[in-house]
Amino acid sequence: MKRTRKSLLLALRWVLLSFTTSLLIILTQLLAPVPAQEPAAPIIVETTSTPPKAQDEETEPQPPELPALSPEELARQQKLIAADQLFLAGKISEAEKLYREVKEPFTTKFTEPERKAAILDFNQLSPAGKVYWRESAAGIANNLQTRIIVPLQLLVEQYPEFIPGHLRFAEVLKQYDRPKEALDVLERASSLYPHESSLIQAKVTALAEAEKWMEASLAARQFTLLNPNNPQASEFTNLADQNLNSFKSHVRSEIRGNAIANVITGALGYAVTGSILGPFSAIDSTIMLFRGEAAIGESVATQAKKHWNLIADETVTAYVNEIGQKLVNVAGRNDFNYEFFVIPQEELNAFALPGGKIFINAGAIAKTNSEAELAGLLAHELSHTVLSHGFQLVTQGNLIANITQYLPLGRNISQLFALNYSREMERQADNLGTRLIVAGGYAADGLRNLMVTLEKEQKNFIPLWLSSHPGGSERVSYLENLISRGNYNRYAYEGVERHIELQARVKQLLKDKKSQEPKKSGS
Repeated sequence: MKRTRKSLLLALRWVLLSFTTSLLIILTQLLAPVPAQEPAAPIIVETTSTPPKAQDEETEPQPPELPALSPEELARQQKLIAADQLFLAGKISEAEKLYREVKEPFTTKFTEPERKAAILDFNQLSPAGKVYWRESAAGIANNLQTRIIVPLQLLVEQYPEFIPGHLRFAEVLKQYDRPKEALDVLERASSLYPHESSLIQAKVTALAEAEKWMEASLAARQFTLLNPNNPQASEFTNLADQNLNSFKSHVRSEIRGNAIANVITGALGYAVTGSILGPFSAIDSTIMLFRGEAAIGESVATQAKKHWNLIADETVTAYVNEIGQKLVNVAGRNDFNYEFFVIPQEELNAFALPGGKIFINAGAIAKTNSEAELAGLLAHELSHTVLSHGFQLVTQGNLIANITQYLPLGRNISQLFALNYSREMERQADNLGTRLIVAGGYAADGLRNLMVTLEKEQKNFIPLWLSSHPGGSERVSYLENLISRGNYNRYAYEGVERHIELQARVKQLLKDKKSQEPKKSGS
């Protein structure tokens, strides 16, 4: 009995010694200057979309060819081409008339709010509006919650053009510990009046207080981009930088916490499995995370480019890059080297890596109906990158992945966590993506029309992009509501003619690739 107890004590002492040594190693590496070279074993990133399979893997059954266009669809296509030509020639009203002729009304009916000019002076309110304003002031003076909130709610609903009403309502809601409702008030108001600096500043402050630093940074930077001549533009640029630094500081803090936990789980893995790969993979992945999302994107993109034989056709790659960079210029985040790559596969699919590396299948060009639709797809994926969704998944999922690798079905648990988390981010990407295509000069319903295209294809098969990005009528309805509520212009550039030309080129490239592939034995 004594010998057994002594053996156990020696074993525990050995495990503690091993753990302490590993902990010292990783803390030394984290506190040391970051090495410039790529680590030997880059981590594998869970993307917000399903990456396509490698060329040497068994391919899935291909979706059926799309049917030829009907005479009615061809006539519609020609009208869109004519409208695009007018739009590019600067004949905007004539172009809009044609766009309206061929574009069907949204399937969901909305009552668009009347858009009046913003007012800042209390004296410009109607008598009823002045009563609401005075009542809320009296409620504040007497600290009567109902007397404050009810008149303010009526005021912002009936007089949304009165900017101080939104500001006071949001401030009161925060004071009564209702920060989410306060942020909702500011979101609605800023979507109606995106050029009102006081609204945007209050929104940025509310987002920062909710620890949504990345969203706060983007809101501030987009105001600067959309209003370069505003006297407060430099102030908003500083706000954007401050919140971006807060986001980075938070992420680094999370990584430090995960670093220690990863060493613990690595030591646990050694004790459970007898393998030294656990602690070393934890250290390697943590070092990679500590280097930041740009480094992760570069490393994994390098692997991806080796993994898939990317399309090198200059016309196709220039087309995708031109659209992508146009969206990047209005995205409000310039700390990445954004790159766009095309994979020679037929499925409609795309995925984004941290740090601005975006991959789309050639099928995304072949199966979309216009440049605006393709821009919607790219804008959605770009939004995941700009909002650091992939990096958040990596930093928050890194510890889970290291723990669950020692549990039965552990890898599946980790993947389910990532998938559930990414679905919560979809509306953010839809929202920002729609704003990006509008700012880029495209029709506001580009992403919405992409979802309609996906729905039509889903009748025969489930596109990979849709399987990891939930779609359906609810998604289309949400986008229609977003466009209507934001009063975004859906009667703008579609880019049909050039897209048709690129489609033909891509389809020929895919056909050539398929003819060069070795036939399977027995086929």
